[in-house]
Amino acid sequence: MRVIMAGGGTGGHLFPGLAVAQEFRKRDSMTEILFVGTKLGIESRAVPAAGFPLEVIPVRGVKGRGLRGLIEAMYGVPVSFFRSLGIIGRFRPDCVIGLGGYASGPLLLAGKAKRIHCAVMEQNLRPGLTNRTLGRIVDRIFTAYEGSARYFPRARVIETGNPVRWQSLPEVRKDAKFTVLMFGGSAGAHRINLCVVEMLKRLGDLAAGLRIIHQTGEADMEWVRAAYGSFPCEAELLPFINKMDEAYARADLVVCRAGATTIAELTAFGKPAVLIPYPYAADGHQSLNAEALRERGAAEVILDQELDGEKLAARIRALYLDRARLAVMAQAARRLGRPEAAKKIVDECYALVER
Repeated sequence: MRVIMAGGGTGGHLFPGLAVAQEFRKRDSMTEILFVGTKLGIESRAVPAAGFPLEVIPVRGVKGRGLRGLIEAMYGVPVSFFRSLGIIGRFRPDCVIGLGGYASGPLLLAGKAKRIHCAVMEQNLRPGLTNRTLGRIVDRIFTAYEGSARYFPRARVIETGNPVRWQSLPEVRKDAKFTVLMFGGSAGAHRINLCVVEMLKRLGDLAAGLRIIHQTGEADMEWVRAAYGSFPCEAELLPFINKMDEAYARADLVVCRAGATTIAELTAFGKPAVLIPYPYAADGHQSLNAEALRERGAAEVILDQELDGEKLAARIRALYLDRARLAVMAQAARRLGRPEAAKKIVDECYALVER
């Protein structure tokens, strides 16, 4: 099997694609995988680090970039399409899988032009513009949520869940300390960092029994580290957590944004969470993701516009003191998990190609 994984831009699009690529390799070590993305996306460093080849195209997004963005897109889209035709001609894939994001468009269009089997992966409940458009022409649409089917031709939709990067979490030594994992995405989240610093001032009486693992992002690392200096709890501060599976394994509670990949990981591994959806996510999909978990008792939600250190401290204190409630949330999250998502997508791709 020869497969092109097209798209990325953010971890939310890329990491499920890496999970599927790893499943293809696990199924057959002779499978050849090629990722295609852009120089500016997270794929430029994450794909080579994962051991997969990457080619880049010059396509760029338009949304929120004004007239200059429109002009660059008018140049980038046709150039990327013809470059994609060349990539497909050289690599000769059996199928092309779009991961979402604007970089997936030219490859899927070129794939259909070359009569290659094509599919898209939709990680969010409400699809973005690129996937809604591509869903009309591809052969399969793999969705994370049942409710996403209404945005696509139903006959082509297969609900698989959202693939996660690890089949299981590593075993780690746990102690009596209550461990809170905090992160705001691969680049951190300045607003969350500000509120965490304010939160620390209100949890001093819990410090002896508390451990915090905090991904700050590069930009905020130094001043956040200085703020932790006056707080007596055990803390691990990192600009980026490379071994996120180990961080999840150690966490009793996760405080984070509500991107689709994060939601999939929380539910696959049964981690209770306080979710702070990013308010500017396209089509409000993080708010929808967070609400879906809150309704099922797997998470609590604080809206970004309502977030402050006092509210965050109160939520953590309440869950620290109510371990039974924490256990119920963990069970509810685990019931929503779809750990077999990558396997199902690979099964369907094999079936599509054989058919």
